[in-house]
Amino acid sequence: MAYNKISNKTQIKDIKYLNKDFNSFRSDLLEFTKTYYPDTFNDFTEGSPGLMFMEMAAYVGDVLSYYVDTQLQETFLDTVQEKTNLFHLAYTLGYKPKVTSVATTNLEMYQLLPAKGSSGDKSPDFDYALTVSPPSTFVTNNGVSFALQDPVVFTHSSSFDPTDISVYSVDANGEPFYYLLKKTTPVISAERKTKVFEVGDIEKFLTLNLKDENVISIESITDSEGNEYVEVPYLAQDTVFENIENVQGNTTHLHDYHSETPYLLKIKRVPRRFVTRFTTTNILNIQFGAGDSSKTDEEILPVPDNIGLGGRDGRSKLDQSIDPSNFLHSQTYGKVPSNTKLSVAYLTGGGIRSNVLSQTITTIATINLTNKPNINGNLLSFCRESLACNNPEPATGGGSGDTTEDVRLNTLANFASQQRTITKEDYMVRTLSMPSIYGSIAKAYIVKSTDIEREAYGAESSQISSNLYVLGYDKNKKLTKCNTATKTNLATYLNYYKPLTDSINIMDAFIINFGIDFEITTFKNNNNQQVLLDCIQELKTYFTVDNWQINQPIIESEVTNIIANVKGVQSVIKVYFKNLSGKEMGYSEHKYDFETATKDGVIYPSLDPSIFEIKFLNSDIRGNIKQY
Repeated sequence: MAYNKISNKTQIKDIKYLNKDFNSFRSDLLEFTKTYYPDTFNDFTEGSPGLMFMEMAAYVGDVLSYYVDTQLQETFLDTVQEKTNLFHLAYTLGYKPKVTSVATTNLEMYQLLPAKGSSGDKSPDFDYALTVSPPSTFVTNNGVSFALQDPVVFTHSSSFDPTDISVYSVDANGEPFYYLLKKTTPVISAERKTKVFEVGDIEKFLTLNLKDENVISIESITDSEGNEYVEVPYLAQDTVFENIENVQGNTTHLHDYHSETPYLLKIKRVPRRFVTRFTTTNILNIQFGAGDSSKTDEEILPVPDNIGLGGRDGRSKLDQSIDPSNFLHSQTYGKVPSNTKLSVAYLTGGGIRSNVLSQTITTIATINLTNKPNINGNLLSFCRESLACNNPEPATGGGSGDTTEDVRLNTLANFASQQRTITKEDYMVRTLSMPSIYGSIAKAYIVKSTDIEREAYGAESSQISSNLYVLGYDKNKKLTKCNTATKTNLATYLNYYKPLTDSINIMDAFIINFGIDFEITTFKNNNNQQVLLDCIQELKTYFTVDNWQINQPIIESEVTNIIANVKGVQSVIKVYFKNLSGKEMGYSEHKYDFETATKDGVIYPSLDPSIFEIKFLNSDIRGNIKQY
């Protein structure tokens, strides 16, 4: 048998790989031909056939280079140009583009309550207080619809969600007859709509197209059998948060905290779920899982038969890699609806038209009410009919959806956050973002447990990875310890986001109440009383509880400068900080030695995480003007 053999005299040719456009390809092809084929081809006139073929090769190289560059740039978020590719990258990185921007405003809601009690001891009868829940809608004078987002619970009052109570009418004896309750809640410009889809035989990853203008989101999907499908970020996620009213029938030990924590937070498994995506033509795709409802494997218990399956073909993969979670492999990604009718409730709206003026959202379109059972029907009807609403401020924020650049920048920002809870800052932000219906968290501070516990008890004592110290507000917006129901909700809320290996111990921070006495001199020709009031007002603003965090020290020079910068103050003679404690006076029970805690003009908090608070701003700051 004969073989072709390459001659040892074969010349190695110098080939360049830096060409990107037609001219560079053409120039290098001409140079290559002149260098290696001088005797074979030497006709480089414009009309020669050889030059035509070289230019055609340069053209093909130019086109191929363009496609290679374009394909590469379409894979990066900051260089992608095609809108379809941009949307795919956005969804891959966890951001859902918006096709409309909604207007938002605060809506004031009112209801009347009858009075109860004997003469001289009248109070509102909260048995008739209502709860207004979504889906409730309100309309303006020109027909723009606004939707309620969170329940309005008239029985609940906190610093984050106060209930204002005033006397509405009096009886013949001048005593309260009806009380007026007022709540403030956010609403968005949205109209609720419903569309019905008929679904046939089982289809894996069933996708429905919702074709409507300015779709905001899906509210709910239910089938003709009453089963509810829940939206999740991705089909592999099989749990969501669920609100449980904090009443005796739902809990055995937390219902005593109903007034401060009206709802309990639970995690619910959802075998029926879906995801949504907008296309570049503003059509909303609704995609379900791939599971047969009669053969679900949403929950798989580890047994010897399924450990190490590793894949759908049933072959064991334990010899390749030992993965303790591989028995959790699910083939369903949620149950897919079949042979039923799906009722899809969704929100549409937004746009420039939704930026309405103040005092225009005054009509209740649809209302969803719940109330305490077994009460007087006539009084209840009266209280229901007394419901009214109004927006004291205009609605703003309405407009068109995300532009291409909006999608790009929002995706980059969303990817950076990822809803993960890893760092100390992540935990604090996540803690403070818990909705107020689960209890009010006003302050949060997290440290490694060893920072404090090892110093006191030794290096081997602590089994807790981190201590999360929290405080809340009472109804007067004074710092207080969080109740057990609120901390239980917080533990559930954080557990949804934290890594499995993190262990968080939720604890109460310490409150250090104090007061300030100061003495100043003033310039002549000034109203001394007004100067003193101005100094006190500046200190009240500085020490407002919103401006202070756990473990934040007091800088004495800053306080002195605040007083000295008030118009009319000539000099600050002294500033004295004193601890105020005692439950009988309304203060914290913790005593604190300010003199010992002061070093180089800085008053440090205790080693145990604590926060400084002037409890009563109107009485705990006192000033004096020294007369000469």
